Amino acid sequence: MNKLDPKTRAQIIHLLCEGSSIRAVTRLTGASKNTVARLLVDAGRACAEFQDRALRNLKCERIQLDEIWSFVYAKNDNVKKAKAAPADAGDAWTWTAICADTKLLISTLVGRRDTEYALYFVDDLRSRLAHRVQITSDGHKPYLAAIDTVFGEDVDYAMLQKIYGSEPQGEKRYSPAKCLGAKKREITGSPDPKHISTSFAERQNLTMRMHMRRFTRLTNAFSKKLENHAYAVAMHQMFYNFVRIHQTLKVTPAMAAGVTDKLWEVSDIVKVIEAWEAEQAVAGITYEIGKDRIGEGFHVRILPRYAEPHTEFGFKTVEAANGFIEQQKASHRPGRRRKELK
Repeated sequence: MNKLDPKTRAQIIHLLCEGSSIRAVTRLTGASKNTVARLLVDAGRACAEFQDRALRNLKCERIQLDEIWSFVYAKNDNVKKAKAAPADAGDAWTWTAICADTKLLISTLVGRRDTEYALYFVDDLRSRLAHRVQITSDGHKPYLAAIDTVFGEDVDYAMLQKIYGSEPQGEKRYSPAKCLGAKKREITGSPDPKHISTSFAERQNLTMRMHMRRFTRLTNAFSKKLENHAYAVAMHQMFYNFVRIHQTLKVTPAMAAGVTDKLWEVSDIVKVIEAWEAEQAVAGITYEIGKDRIGEGFHVRILPRYAEPHTEFGFKTVEAANGFIEQQKASHRPGRRRKELK
């Protein structure tokens, strides 16, 4: 199979991370649309797996949480009228956690804006921290249950509730609502009132809209698949943390947080992708076991390289999930007769 050289890969990734659309990249580089989309998927998965390992034991002190809206395939109001809309069409919220001191984008999650996803997001955030932190979120209610469930009393948590009103005159449809004020609420522990803020998280939302074309409002550059939307977020997170120099810090967020001691280039991201591809060539389809949020069961996430990932549910124990994985691997081994799954 033909493979892009590292220089062309780096060029395509750099263009995608600087806000170019897939069609614009095809015009600039001469690569086909399918080639660019496939590289986006590979880069997103490689970057997600690398950061899952690298962004651990972080010594952050103050963290800000926020959510940024986008949509997949069609907006919620238009999904019913859309032709052949996938099951995950509609609103797609990206949950973000940023370190207020190092500006490191610690964790992201793409999905719904409900309590279930808040639990996933906050649970992942805690697994990456080295010690007690101060957390500030907006007034979104699912944070209350999620942080109480995951952190308990081992956190200094506050909410910043902003109060909005509309302008009495002028265009209202596309103009942002006017902020009339903000109310600080101390929820758990003893958060420092001087650092109860979501300004850095909100500024990160602007960075995401500027650096990912599919987040730009009022255009036709929206995501057609939820998976590709998540892969684009993972690749942006890698570029933002490791490659892009922060204007205030004069270094990258990953350097400021002590995750790396060097300034990365896009070619270094290509090396991460190539290492991931080498692992995929040996492992073939990869499998991830996760615990169900509801009940006591487990599920298996199946991640083929060039097909849509899917999830199998209904495993009572980890051993049962591992047994399923072994059966799946046996059925895909070359030269072996496929086994019927029970």
